[in-house]
Amino acid sequence: MDDIVVIGVGMIPFGKHQNLSIYDMGRQAIWNAIQDADLDPRKIGHAYVSNSLAGPLQGLENTRGQFVMREAGFSGIGVTNVENACASGTNAFRGACLEVASGASDFALAVGVEKMLIGDNVRTLGAITGAASPLYASLGYQFTAGYAMKIKKYMAKYGLSREDIARVVVKNTYNGSLNPLAYQRTPRTLEEVLSARLVADPLTLYMCCPNSDGAAAAIVCRERTARQLTSRILPRVVACSLGSGRLPGTGDTSISTTTLVARSAYEAASIGPADINFVELHDAMAPAELIEIEELEVCQPGEAAIWLREGVTSLGGKVPVSPSGGLAARGHPVGATGLAQVAELVWQLRGEAGERQVPEAKVGLALNQGGRVDTEEAAAYCVTILKR
Repeated sequence: MDDIVVIGVGMIPFGKHQNLSIYDMGRQAIWNAIQDADLDPRKIGHAYVSNSLAGPLQGLENTRGQFVMREAGFSGIGVTNVENACASGTNAFRGACLEVASGASDFALAVGVEKMLIGDNVRTLGAITGAASPLYASLGYQFTAGYAMKIKKYMAKYGLSREDIARVVVKNTYNGSLNPLAYQRTPRTLEEVLSARLVADPLTLYMCCPNSDGAAAAIVCRERTARQLTSRILPRVVACSLGSGRLPGTGDTSISTTTLVARSAYEAASIGPADINFVELHDAMAPAELIEIEELEVCQPGEAAIWLREGVTSLGGKVPVSPSGGLAARGHPVGATGLAQVAELVWQLRGEAGERQVPEAKVGLALNQGGRVDTEEAAAYCVTILKR
């Protein structure tokens, strides 16, 4: 994919959009991306539309993407619906990249949209749980509990305190306060995070990503095609690797699937983890950042909390993590999250991230994952690397 570039991105603020449908939000994100690309929309040959929950929450199945694109003013182009749990957004982006790489389209669009705040949190949580094994769901399993158990094991292994995991939220809510598109824009103190309502030990309320509405989009093409239209910085898609969870007893389970997919991405990009300048993580529960950054091999096992204390992963540090604020601050409208990560990578690489700009941003990585297959943490993992 080395000659595939992102020519435009668009996003709407994540949060509560009571008066906006998924069509309204999708339309806004799509046209924001078209305007950003300064592109004639008639050049777009195919659209990959990401959505995970419109079936159970809005009663729309099978043709979600066609409705979103029709309401955005498009007809006569191919539309592919993408549903892959919380990793749906990056999967749509990957599809658009492959569409262009295959030569099927000169320009391809990826858009993700989700409406989760429907006034019934029980229904929304039930829909999210549908991404796990039906057996787990029947036992009352929630993803928050899964994260909590993994984080407790990690804390015990490396002797971390609740203060250590709360520091992730302090860092990321500060980053989110600098992001005009983030849902939660209030910086939290260590005391506020620790004293907030306990959700699933050791996770307090501010450690958990909020349900939210939102949409994000990206347009890709070949670099030589883009150069005929613009002289601006064009982030290159050097890797977009996808993997799925393994069942117990299959493969080497001592290595996480995140690590395996990340290694595939590094190989495709012809770089190593030491070359990554900044990272956007799938921190649905903020302290998961400590585990994920190690599974990506950006730092060594047990080193993430030390990096956090020393400011290595803060804005201005050597490897800023989740400069957007991450899922816990920016919000997590499931189908849109992966494309919001892509948009953040693009803005950072173009030097357009404002107060949260990463100095000398040249190589950015995004981890987007979701679902659960039995004992695996996630059913779908996607690691995307963009390079300036």
